[in-house]
Amino acid sequence: MSISVQVDDFDVGAEINALSDGRTDIGAVVTFTGLVRDMAGGEKIADMELEHYPGMTEKALANIEAEANARWDLQASRIIHRYGTLAAGAQIVMVATASPHRADAFEAAEFIMDFLKSRAPFWKKEGTADSGKWVDARDADEDALNRWS
Repeated sequence: MSISVQVDDFDVGAEINALSDGRTDIGAVVTFTGLVRDMAGGEKIADMELEHYPGMTEKALANIEAEANARWDLQASRIIHRYGTLAAGAQIVMVATASPHRADAFEAAEFIMDFLKSRAPFWKKEGTADSGKWVDARDADEDALNRWS
């Protein structure tokens, strides 16, 4: 189980290999990679600025990961979340879950992403050609989170 909050980009393939190399107890690896979209609400987005509180963020991600590991039979998991100013198309987040069975890997990855979207202490500002706008929480993200109660 591993989390990273970092400025640097990541290599999804290398992360998957690190998670599963030499492991014969893993039957499924599920990954999700989130990217900066170039459009939001009809506006062209040039970049996204992500801010966080060091220490608090890592603790929150560790708690989310621990909860997923308590709910599902996971052999390994990995969360990477970037911060700083990221251009459109850049990778923001990666979640990987590894389990003997695909259902556990899929559900755990979805659970982690739902909690990252709603409960991880990141603040996002979308940059346009002439300004920037802080991103508010979305009702759809809260609705997704509620199904895990």
